[in-house]
Amino acid sequence: MGRPLTVLVIDDSAANRRTLTLLLESSAEVRVLDWAQDGEEGLKKVLDLKPDVVTLDLEMPRLGGHTFLRLLMRAAPTPVIVISSYAHRSDVFKALELGAFDFIAKPPQVTPAALEQLRRELLDKVLAARHVKPGGHHGAAARGAVLPEALPQIIAVGASTGGPPAVQRLLEGLGSEPGVSVLVGQHMPSQFTRAFAERLDRIGPFTVTEACEGDVVEPGHVYIAPGGRHLVLSDRTGRLELRTPSPVPADKYAPSVDRLFESVAEVLGPRAVAVVLTGMGADGAQGVRAVRREGGETWAESEDSAVVYGMPKEAIATGAVSRVLPLDDIGSELAALVRRRRQPAGP
Repeated sequence: MGRPLTVLVIDDSAANRRTLTLLLESSAEVRVLDWAQDGEEGLKKVLDLKPDVVTLDLEMPRLGGHTFLRLLMRAAPTPVIVISSYAHRSDVFKALELGAFDFIAKPPQVTPAALEQLRRELLDKVLAARHVKPGGHHGAAARGAVLPEALPQIIAVGASTGGPPAVQRLLEGLGSEPGVSVLVGQHMPSQFTRAFAERLDRIGPFTVTEACEGDVVEPGHVYIAPGGRHLVLSDRTGRLELRTPSPVPADKYAPSVDRLFESVAEVLGPRAVAVVLTGMGADGAQGVRAVRREGGETWAESEDSAVVYGMPKEAIATGAVSRVLPLDDIGSELAALVRRRRQPAGP
């Protein structure tokens, strides 16, 4: 084993600092270098101690989390994991746009089971930060045009760590092309997926909602898988609808990107399009196989732009990915694909 990963904990609550330190140092692979009680002190300690990872509470005196992120990403880009309460969901997505690597929701009740779940998630995400390139985060891009109604071309997208800003960038690149519907499987706690959808809806160019059971797929719409449930496409006698089934105990992820891609492959056949973006783990790898078997398009984000090159790497390793592209090219290339498909076949 190499040297431990070093962490700086920034939180204005002494109790939270103690808890996070204990949870982090339960692994021999992690060492907490120090802590800070506000953003100003935290920024000085990051520049002095140069930790591998920072955990950050957003609500702090003197220098808040968003200002801290702006200054840090200019001065010394460092992977930051936001520790957020459910009450401040919209603040989380702003932090991700400003360069935070990922976020973790504080448990509403501090029980032994909740602390153990927090410990596992915290360690998974801190250790994943080993693979983050300096300054590797997805900022916001320019807005696209409003989409007129048309028959939908459906694109399925899967993402995990680093996904929210990446999904936003993809949609903005795709937004000039009318008639597209996008189904998004993003690993995220259930209390945050609706806020994620609402944020994307406000910034355009698509109408974005958290998917509901029985939604009819419409052009110009994006449907975010509800956290804790799957998102699958269904053909009801020629009408494309969405289903949001509950997970079973064997499911590792809910939503599952594999389940989403497999359903798209089954319903759309060679017209299926599946895209794997940044994320930890291998979710989506089985799904791209299913889409490719049906003759559909299977794309993955390249290592150059992925915040975490886990999910794209595993998908590419299957041999079933047809194109590998940097994030900034995916949306515009998808738009070009849709335009080509709309053109009538030659004689």
